[in-house]
Amino acid sequence: MRNEADVLALIAADPWMMAALAAARQLDLADCWIGAGFIRAKVWDHLHGYDQATALDDVDLLYFQADDITRESEQALQARLCRALPGPCWSVKNQARMHLRNGDRSYTSTTDAMRFWLETPTCVAVRLRGDGELELTAPYGIEDLLAMIIRPTPIGQRRMAAFKDRLARKNWLQSWPQVRVIWSP
Repeated sequence: MRNEADVLALIAADPWMMAALAAARQLDLADCWIGAGFIRAKVWDHLHGYDQATALDDVDLLYFQADDITRESEQALQARLCRALPGPCWSVKNQARMHLRNGDRSYTSTTDAMRFWLETPTCVAVRLRGDGELELTAPYGIEDLLAMIIRPTPIGQRRMAAFKDRLARKNWLQSWPQVRVIWSP
């Protein structure tokens, strides 16, 4: 794997991932993506040569809709996705409200919200556009993802205790032993 095109080809070749992306597109949400472990696990499984996919805790659907930031709306969308594509739990979060939970400035888009996540290889998301093409967003690029490096984002540097806690809780180094942690930018 060398670049964004390789990541998108890997996703496009996975029928389950494409079904998840199609289910997300059916919601007809503005600025809607599936990200985090959905892509990270797929890429790292591939780079480790795994035949079986590493189980996902959930599928993170991210969208940005400033005119409705209620949890009830997120829950209704989550229920629709669970009916459309049962399997791993869906986690639906409107990024227009997540700054309130995190104590950050207001976010301006889904990609902007991802800048406030803690580690670089997680800050990546994909969507299936109306024309059937896949599109990737990655505010910190995909170099760390492809190099199997976990590095704190600038927010992760400021919230180092949370970064370390997440690293321990997620157990990524046991799931993917070739992954390395680099503690500074």
